[in-house]
Amino acid sequence: MIVVTTKSGEDTKELGAQLSTLVRPGDVLLLSGDLGSGKTTFAQGFGRGLGVADPIISPTFTLVRTYRGRLCLVHCDAYRLDRQAEVEDLGLAELLEDGAVGLVEWGEVVAPTLPADYLEVRMEMGAGDDDRVITMRPVGSSWSARTPALEALLSRWAA
Repeated sequence: MIVVTTKSGEDTKELGAQLSTLVRPGDVLLLSGDLGSGKTTFAQGFGRGLGVADPIISPTFTLVRTYRGRLCLVHCDAYRLDRQAEVEDLGLAELLEDGAVGLVEWGEVVAPTLPADYLEVRMEMGAGDDDRVITMRPVGSSWSARTPALEALLSRWAA
């Protein structure tokens, strides 16, 4: 597990942008945390790091938004999904088949339907109003193998 702290929204975006340099086609990041904890802010920075030019907004009501960058970014929001069938209907696995990268807000809802490789990113409010404590947990062999690179990349934010 890797724990980092950001001090502002822009800092959270920069962390997301830096993390995007480590992703590979088909990777999934599960974003979890309370409302207002910075999941969409993180996604905006992550998309910026992938070269996405379009504004990234929360997909709460559309459930899925797709953006073009150096890799296709599939940004999902599972907050409104209640049943396993709704999660399966989302078709996340199919959306990632063409080499996209997936960011799933409220990702704990879809975790049981995913392959065994993903990065869990848990966001919590920190001591200051704009501070965020972000805990990353690599799951599976692909992300576990990248843990040293992840730790080195994120060392400036180490808690």
